[in-house]
Amino acid sequence: MQLYFDYGATTPCRAEAIAAMVAAYEQQWGNPSSIHEWGQRAAIALEQARMQVAALIHAQADEIIFTSGGTEADNLALWGVCQRYRQPQHLIISAVEHSAVAKPAAALEAQGWQVTRLPVNHWGQVEPAQLRQALQPNTVLVSIIYGQSEVGTLQPIAELAAICQEAGVLFHTDAVQVAGRVPLDVQRLGVDLLSLSSHKIYGPQGAGALYVRSGVPLEPLLRGGGQELGLRAGTQAVPTLVGFGVAAEWAATELETEPVRLGQLRDRLWQQLQDHPQVERTGHPWQRLPHHLSLIVRDRHGQPLNGKTFVRQLNLAGIGISAGSACQSGQTQPSPTLLAMGYDPETAKAGIRITLGRETTAADVDWLAMVLRQYLAEAIAPPLAVSIS
Repeated sequence: MQLYFDYGATTPCRAEAIAAMVAAYEQQWGNPSSIHEWGQRAAIALEQARMQVAALIHAQADEIIFTSGGTEADNLALWGVCQRYRQPQHLIISAVEHSAVAKPAAALEAQGWQVTRLPVNHWGQVEPAQLRQALQPNTVLVSIIYGQSEVGTLQPIAELAAICQEAGVLFHTDAVQVAGRVPLDVQRLGVDLLSLSSHKIYGPQGAGALYVRSGVPLEPLLRGGGQELGLRAGTQAVPTLVGFGVAAEWAATELETEPVRLGQLRDRLWQQLQDHPQVERTGHPWQRLPHHLSLIVRDRHGQPLNGKTFVRQLNLAGIGISAGSACQSGQTQPSPTLLAMGYDPETAKAGIRITLGRETTAADVDWLAMVLRQYLAEAIAPPLAVSIS
């Protein structure tokens, strides 16, 4: 038996998206910038995909800029805003951002920008009052992740965006983990910029998008032929984006039922683990992604167990999960997210993440719970007593 519980890392491309991509490769392979019949067929397919992605987040089609993925979308948001200023200004992010935001912010900081990293509480949430206090006259952008990929916590994005709107500061959110799992309406959220990724919603890898509210000025990362309203030069990967569009359309149709089902399965899994003395749930208990369960596990002495060990052990059992910590040069590093949430460095190496998806069933969840409990029992069991007669 092989069971996949790492849908937060990537999702399998759905059959409908694959079929649409194959058709596009066969029939819409022209350059969408060309004005002849072949190019126009591709251009029509591209704009159809743009409308499908826009509909998922209740945006206008011309507010969607296609990218190669969520990382490029995040980079375009930060660099696109900040490169418009000749002199370094002030940027605010949270302490639990994905590296696609945290690393560009660090690069800007190295260039003289002032970067404020907002702290989070023990659940991983930003306090709106702290954002209000952090704003300065020269703050030009705030970027706060919507659904934290490692611990699953959802941020109060609408409230945070409203504070920025009141102050006249642009607001960006990385919604890569949220799309298709929580309803997204950019008008109600009040955000200026929002990042999406195809392969998190059962579309192909290599495609993403940045929502740019009409009227928000950006500088491009790539310059060339002027594609994507001049914000992302280069011939668009039409078949890949067609797959993205189809995946977005299906995600929209499943929003009323699939998140509820996933939340019920997640809770079913947690109910089978919550009484275990060496298991601790991380992230907010209910304001979290519906498909997401994150844990810290300890050994029989109460010491944190390495999260990567869990990944390897479960892989041997045919189960795919992910560790909540990063590995660099073979050395497990403490998770910056767990450190920001107040965990000590050793405990911050002990996180694991379990994420459910379209193919996950109740039987799958029950099997995972049994395997986890068995592994934990072996990890914490005291030595057997030896009888000498």
